[in-house]
Amino acid sequence: MEVHMIILTGVLVTVAVYLLLSRNMIRMILGTAVLSHAVHLLLITMGGAAEGHVPLLGESDGPYVDALPQALILTAIVISFATTAFLLVLAYRTYEETGTDDLNYLRRVRRE
Repeated sequence: MEVHMIILTGVLVTVAVYLLLSRNMIRMILGTAVLSHAVHLLLITMGGAAEGHVPLLGESDGPYVDALPQALILTAIVISFATTAFLLVLAYRTYEETGTDDLNYLRRVRRE
């Protein structure tokens, strides 16, 4: 199962890098969102979510799952969602002001 998760993480990183290398601002924002989700998936896989039982004492004997990586990833998901929402609003305002979301055009406008 972990091998499949790592392969999926690799595919997500590949898609994110492809989107980040685009000239379109919306694609770049989606690329950062996909990259953050790939990192979350990698961290949860490396944290060993598939092994052990729920960390409630007295429920079961044996190895327990560490809850710290899951709590940190939940916090990171909320932060990445807020960052993505902020970047989308910023891209929308830029599009309203300039009429385009092409980054090469926006670089030329700034120089002039």
